[in-house]
Amino acid sequence: MTPLVRKLAAEHGVALSAVAGSGVGGRIRKQDVLAAAEAAKAAQAAPVAAPAAAPKAAAAPSALRGQTVKMTRMRKVIGDNMMKALHEQAQLTSVVEVDVTKIMSLRGKAKDSFLAREGVKLSPMPFFVKAAAQALKAHAVINARINEAEGTITYFDTENIGIAVDSEKGLMTPVIKGAGDLNIAGISKKTAELAEKVRNNKITPDELSGATFTISNTGSRGALFDTVIVPPNQVAILGIGATVKRPVVIEADGGTAIGIRDMTYLSLSYDHRLVDGADAARYLVAVKEILEAGEFEVELGL
Repeated sequence: MTPLVRKLAAEHGVALSAVAGSGVGGRIRKQDVLAAAEAAKAAQAAPVAAPAAAPKAAAAPSALRGQTVKMTRMRKVIGDNMMKALHEQAQLTSVVEVDVTKIMSLRGKAKDSFLAREGVKLSPMPFFVKAAAQALKAHAVINARINEAEGTITYFDTENIGIAVDSEKGLMTPVIKGAGDLNIAGISKKTAELAEKVRNNKITPDELSGATFTISNTGSRGALFDTVIVPPNQVAILGIGATVKRPVVIEADGGTAIGIRDMTYLSLSYDHRLVDGADAARYLVAVKEILEAGEFEVELGL
């Protein structure tokens, strides 16, 4: 090789021992050094392949497989109540999809300061409870009870919202009394308090009674939406589906565009003896509009 080739190799950090010469008799030429330098640069810029993900371990077989066991009292009560509700009501379900991108963004900005200030974590659930309770004030037919024996209807003047909680003993529904008068912080604290009591088996009968409307967050376990059953002595229940990022058509600068948004489904099961489909649709749209507007900055201290 020539002195020029040695100098060029030093400048580009090329090890000449690894370069195959293309000249006569295997002589290393300038072009060979430059080609080796380019190859090294390309290799350095190439993304490093991620290690292969370990296969997910299969779920352990359930201990209940192959067994016949006595139904627990709690399971029997839940089952009887669900059958009673289905037999005594004309139930059906309506669904809307909601863009909760703004809600998720607000939560992301506020969750650290909220935890420091209020002492509880800020989950998405209080936003849904707040919107549901606010919409109930304007849609009294959803927050009501049919008194069959008397042939009357009671329209409640308070929003006592039951929150369905999946516990080891079965589905329990503690009640946030006066939820319509609480802010996001108040709903968050009450939800955390009631959930803790359910987990520690310290919930009282009074805390499980008196709901005028119920919310079930089946999305917390990944379900897109559910046809939830309206509990006895109520006329509607709201189901919250999983929040999923997906491309949707959005309005932008007077036109339409495709954007990645946080989307969820809200389902309202209702007793058609009192609530018409139009009533259900109007209520769902009201909840949707509150959530999509996302005007919670003041409550969150933003």
